[in-house]
Amino acid sequence: MANHLLGETSPYLLQHAANPVDWYPWGSEALDKAEREGKPIFLSIGYSSCHWCHVMEKESFSDAHVAAELNRLFISIKVDREERPDLDEIYMRAVTTLTGSGGWPLSVWLTPKGVPFHGGTYFPPSPRFGMPSFRQVFLAVAEVWRTRREDVERSAGDLLAHLSEDHAVWAPGAGPVHDEALGNLAGSYDPVHGGWGEAPKFPPPILLEYLLMRHSAHAEAGQDIEQWVNRTLEAMAFGGINDQLRGGFHRYSTDERWLVPHFEKMLYDNAQIARCYLHAWQLLGRNLYRRISEKTLEYLIAEMRHGQGGFFSSQDADSEGEEGRFFLWSLSEIEELLTVDDAVRARKVFGLSAGGNFEGRNVLWLAEPPETPADADRYDRIRDTLLQARERRTRPARDEKILAAWNGLTLSTFAEAARALDSPRYREIATGLAEFLAGEMMGPDFRCSRSWKDGHRAGRGYLEDYASLAEGFLALYQATFDERWFVTARGLIERILADFGRPEGGFYDTSIEHEDLLVRPRSLQDSPTPCGNSLAVTVLLKMAAYTGEERYWDAAAGTLERGSPPAGRVPGVFGQWLCAQHLAETGLTEVAIVGKAGCEATEQLISAVAGQYLPTVVTAARSAGGDSAIAVLDQREPPAGLEATAWVCRGQACLPQTGDPTELLRQVKLAPEP
Repeated sequence: MANHLLGETSPYLLQHAANPVDWYPWGSEALDKAEREGKPIFLSIGYSSCHWCHVMEKESFSDAHVAAELNRLFISIKVDREERPDLDEIYMRAVTTLTGSGGWPLSVWLTPKGVPFHGGTYFPPSPRFGMPSFRQVFLAVAEVWRTRREDVERSAGDLLAHLSEDHAVWAPGAGPVHDEALGNLAGSYDPVHGGWGEAPKFPPPILLEYLLMRHSAHAEAGQDIEQWVNRTLEAMAFGGINDQLRGGFHRYSTDERWLVPHFEKMLYDNAQIARCYLHAWQLLGRNLYRRISEKTLEYLIAEMRHGQGGFFSSQDADSEGEEGRFFLWSLSEIEELLTVDDAVRARKVFGLSAGGNFEGRNVLWLAEPPETPADADRYDRIRDTLLQARERRTRPARDEKILAAWNGLTLSTFAEAARALDSPRYREIATGLAEFLAGEMMGPDFRCSRSWKDGHRAGRGYLEDYASLAEGFLALYQATFDERWFVTARGLIERILADFGRPEGGFYDTSIEHEDLLVRPRSLQDSPTPCGNSLAVTVLLKMAAYTGEERYWDAAAGTLERGSPPAGRVPGVFGQWLCAQHLAETGLTEVAIVGKAGCEATEQLISAVAGQYLPTVVTAARSAGGDSAIAVLDQREPPAGLEATAWVCRGQACLPQTGDPTELLRQVKLAPEP
């Protein structure tokens, strides 16, 4: 018999719809039932591509005897963390407070009123390595609830009081935020393999974006930064964390070498990584970075794009019940597919061995990257043969819900790639994605939904959704100069100000129209995606530059002054805060271009800045004699004798107008200090 999840759209919840556990989705039906029956709640939070979530589902939630006891003792609720980041934030904080750590699957026990009192992550079906079994844990929880309910409710109340406190009152850092951040990064950098810290290693695209920003502004002091960026990006590109056949990056590396990955692939990782490699190519000029960016974008188009233009959430690590099976190779398999000479070459290029590097098989990595055109041609032939063979395997499952925030990040990447590479194809894909987001996930009042699947929207949008979408639409405006995308971005930003603001400064994760929860969450960590607050600061600063309206600047500054975390102290998880701080301190340069539509002079001015890495520049353009909703274009027309003109301004100071692309670029790079 199906439980109460059968009518849900989340692939993760549907994976549990046939469990003997009587799962409910989060909502009034389950919460009211717990209150009526006086039963505690067992809350399980995970996501579709989570390997250990699958393991616990098979080991415990599919066991009829375990399910019967759970159903007798608890009201069980299953939540997809990607659909409900607000619940995940609240209950992850609770478990971290109780145990000192967290992760997924997240297992939490709540009072009938939803207040947490016990929790953990994965529990095995039988005691293992000092860890109690899942059954032992929940039977002990039920017994404590039965015999010591008042004590449980008292401790739950104390935990709720702790969760309700505003913990964002930060002690001052040890010095200027950027000096402190770079000093701490120097201390944890891995000079051998790149990246920061020890295994497991996660790709750090937000942190790398910050370092590229600092290097572009302070190149004379950026030798260490350039080395950090180059070593990390090169090691990731050559490692097994990068799918050497199709492209696209796996979630993380289980070792310090970027060699053996955890095999799931996430949309948000690949969107941010592709953008990071694109920016590194623009700034540092290495063609490797452009190739990796394009390969990652092509993976997203081939594997993750919905027919209507949106992008799916993730691909599983598992196929045929085995982690990584789709991606792994035995040496004999490869020797059967290739000629003798190509097999010998493949063994060297991909670091193959009879014993393998992961459970007897091989994760492909570039042990000897091709160096000559002939080597590259041979490598491409080998890779294409292996990819065709892999395509005949059973594919990992794909989570086909479309999330607003992650698609906003993806929109930014395709729009910036279209602009930097002058690619009509990427521009078409970015525009198609924007049309989908505006038409399927947003209303005319700029309210957006959290997710979409099979034609159905689900959930109210969160701060990260609005901020990510606004960033994406602003990027698309600069790639097309179609003002409807600017208007859409501004509408989303107005929603942020109206619906998410805190009186003390900064923003909540949930809007004023959201359901009441134990606490109103406010996530401030930038890993693995930018948090809503830091990205809101970023888009507010850009909108202030475009419009000249102080209220956008005031909202951004208020968030940085009264709600930002100690980014310099822990830079690895506050990368977008550091980017926002850099933008605020450096200031944004405005470039306005007005000229005859389609004429060569106009296109040359636009191209002069479009291909450059200019993270502190916003560009606007329109046809001569036309109207505009953008303040920086007001009352500007080319003088007599010029078909197109550009103006460069910063901090209420403007340089002389110019029609020369070379002079425009010189002015942009030497824009006056405010």
